[in-house]
Amino acid sequence: MKKSLSIAMAIAALAMIFAASAIYAATQVADVVPMEQKSYPHEKGIVEFTHKKHAEDYAQKYPDLYKDGCGVCHHDKDGKPLAGLKMGDEVQNCIACHAKPGEMPRDMKKELRDKKASREDVKKAELEYHAEAIHENCRGCHQEFKKQTKSNAAPTSCTQCHPKEKK
Repeated sequence: MKKSLSIAMAIAALAMIFAASAIYAATQVADVVPMEQKSYPHEKGIVEFTHKKHAEDYAQKYPDLYKDGCGVCHHDKDGKPLAGLKMGDEVQNCIACHAKPGEMPRDMKKELRDKKASREDVKKAELEYHAEAIHENCRGCHQEFKKQTKSNAAPTSCTQCHPKEKK
């Protein structure tokens, strides 16, 4: 009886260790994150986002720009920073909310302009598209960086972020 209880306890302990390591592994953040969404084809090279460098190095060097911590990039459905996030917390992928693949088609943008839609309505429609949301988030932060630091170090153009495809 004691032997079978000991074996059962050992098995339970091992199961808990495996479960804990699986949970821990699920919240690991890669140092460099390829900004590729496999649900649609990309026309330009895939941006390699330096997550660790942004979350640690830049956050320490530019605390005013990172006053919202992880919420600088990770936000709620209203675009407000997620408060209290820390490295390793689970977050949804951008495509979960910005679910339309790619960028908003140009003819749709033209149609909204022709209808004299407000800037807010155009922006709201654009942000339904995954690539538009990513571009808005990255470029917006980089533009703010340039304004506050009077530096051109943060890229804001297509060619500065998207590497040329290797043929």
